[in-house]
Amino acid sequence: MTVRHDWVYGERMQLDVESLRTFLAVVDHGGMTRAAEHLDLSQSAVSWKIKRLEARVGRDLLVRNGHSIHPSRDGTALLDDAREMVALHDQAVERLRSSDLTGHVSIGSNEEVDAERMAAVLGRFKRLHPGASIEFVIAHTEELAERVKVGTLDVVIVQVDDGHLEPDDEPLWSDQLCWATSECCSFDEGTVPLITFGDHCFYRPLSEPLLAAADIDHTAAFAVSSTAGVRAAIDAGLGVGVLSSKYLGDGVVEWARGAGLDALPRVHQIVRVAPGPRPLIVEALLSSVLDELRRATPVS
Repeated sequence: MTVRHDWVYGERMQLDVESLRTFLAVVDHGGMTRAAEHLDLSQSAVSWKIKRLEARVGRDLLVRNGHSIHPSRDGTALLDDAREMVALHDQAVERLRSSDLTGHVSIGSNEEVDAERMAAVLGRFKRLHPGASIEFVIAHTEELAERVKVGTLDVVIVQVDDGHLEPDDEPLWSDQLCWATSECCSFDEGTVPLITFGDHCFYRPLSEPLLAAADIDHTAAFAVSSTAGVRAAIDAGLGVGVLSSKYLGDGVVEWARGAGLDALPRVHQIVRVAPGPRPLIVEALLSSVLDELRRATPVS
């Protein structure tokens, strides 16, 4: 590409934050398309912002090699400064936008949204509303759904199938459940060792009737409360389990014998709010959670 070398002639170089944010998104997400989805922009808008940034610095910041994009040497040198500049900008904006909203709000989530991601979402909410106090818990969908129903939690993020969606549920994303096993253990005959999430496993009432209908004997072989634990047990060859399809890969594959069973359902990660009047602090938290999580993972 042809670039302007304003910096050579001593002209004042200005780096705008949104172009730097776009540059970071392209690097972090590995391409223009995914960066556009993350930023909720068109691909042409992302491309234009990158071209404008490269024109301003007078250097190529990205190397395009077929379908892959990675930072050039100059781009790599800019990364740390760009992250700091964007972070400082966002921190200043949040401080200036901070509200006088006060009150206590409680939220629970299952492990489909990892704790680190939720901490980032709630951290930004707290900076925006410094007068608010937040209670956050991680638990199984069954427990969270009951707690929001009786009002001991204001907002919950849970996973439900089509039959348990409620009219006011706010969808985040959807995924297909699948039978999973280790690529080294087919379990194609005999009694199937079943890996579950324990007594409150959301998938057991969905999956075990399918095994029974196909006259496949099974036994509870391993129970662990976390998705990471279930996946690790499957990967180790301890048995067969049910997972969202996004967890397949790196040694965890679809269980071939499961192809002969009735289909597992599609599930939805949703946000649900306690019934009754919603205090302003709850509305603010709901808006923040939806904005942050939908921007990171668009609804499918």
